Amino acid sequence: MKKEFSTVYTPGSRIRTPWLLLKDMFSGILNGRELAWRLAVRDITAQYRQTALGLLWALIMPLASTLTWVFLNGTGIVSVGRTELPYPVYVLTGTMLWSIFMDALNAPLQDSIASKAMLSKINFPREAIILAGIYKVLFNGGIKIGIIIAALLILGIHPDWHIAFFPLGVLSLILAGTTLGLFFTPIGLLYTDIGRLLSMAMQFLMYLTPVVFPMPESGWVALLFQVNPLTPLILTTRDWLTGFTPGFLGSFLIVNGIMLVLLLVVLLIYRLVMPILIERMSA
Repeated sequence: MKKEFSTVYTPGSRIRTPWLLLKDMFSGILNGRELAWRLAVRDITAQYRQTALGLLWALIMPLASTLTWVFLNGTGIVSVGRTELPYPVYVLTGTMLWSIFMDALNAPLQDSIASKAMLSKINFPREAIILAGIYKVLFNGGIKIGIIIAALLILGIHPDWHIAFFPLGVLSLILAGTTLGLFFTPIGLLYTDIGRLLSMAMQFLMYLTPVVFPMPESGWVALLFQVNPLTPLILTTRDWLTGFTPGFLGSFLIVNGIMLVLLLVVLLIYRLVMPILIERMSA
């Protein structure tokens, strides 16, 4: 005998049963894996099919930024300071890692905006959109990592056994970017200003992160670098890549632990508010 299932809607808040909300969230992630993969393949194919240079864009933008900062530092227009690595290596690895973080940060909001029509017409696990964004970041990040390693070998930097931990550093950047991006996604779906303001804020934050500038040794700017949660992520990942012993490993682990908890919280918020947002977007 075939069993019939039904969904019962009640006026009670789902926050009162967080264990059921968590169960639904993990179920949505599990059930949305295949759809997420198909969405990611579709978007990646469209992304590179519509450009003449294709995968080279993963190299062009970070390389252009690297050459700009090398020129500014070499001519004395900007005084960067001393770095343990040759400055071209320092800024190339920094900009590449930062671009992976930014891809992860922008993915939740951009993909949710691009999926507005599908969200309002089709009932599917909303977590599939977030998973699809992560898949795309991993794909594009893999291209960037290959470019970084090839560039390091050309520049005479030979990674040692520390590089085995380098993927963990990359995943930590994706974790941080996805968590922060997902935090701003609900309000960003309602107000397009959020995306623009976020880009401006991240451009400023980059200069308070050891991406193109080394860690200051003293002063209030040094304090800002130290309290910046992205600082240990960038430094530790770069150290693993270039063969240095990480000096901020403890902070790296603490930040990742906090980001894991925050990711769980923002995923729950995302699941709670998406039905309301879809209703407003469909109105």
